[in-house]
Amino acid sequence: MLTPEHYQNVFQQAHRAGSPHFTIIARKNSLPHPRLGLAVPKKQIKTAVGRNRFKRLARESFRNNQHQLAHKDYVVIAKKSAQDLSNDEIFKLFDKLWQRLSRPSRG
Repeated sequence: MLTPEHYQNVFQQAHRAGSPHFTIIARKNSLPHPRLGLAVPKKQIKTAVGRNRFKRLARESFRNNQHQLAHKDYVVIAKKSAQDLSNDEIFKLFDKLWQRLSRPSRG
């Protein structure tokens, strides 16, 4: 996602799936594919190396799962404890949250 308006759109009436380490917020889009947005604040992950690592892993997980995901906009929001996880732990958490968000919504 490219503009602040895209992000604002997702934050209104969104479905969320969270863990103690990060949250994924999703909202249906009108495009034929899912899109990813990242929010990794300096306040949560202090070092640029840590923020870039988290974003790289988030993008990789999204890329690996995007064919199973619904056509939604997804925003990943990092929390402080995300920097303490190993790469494998982050990927497992992402897989679980992608699954939860890609279930057909009820009602």
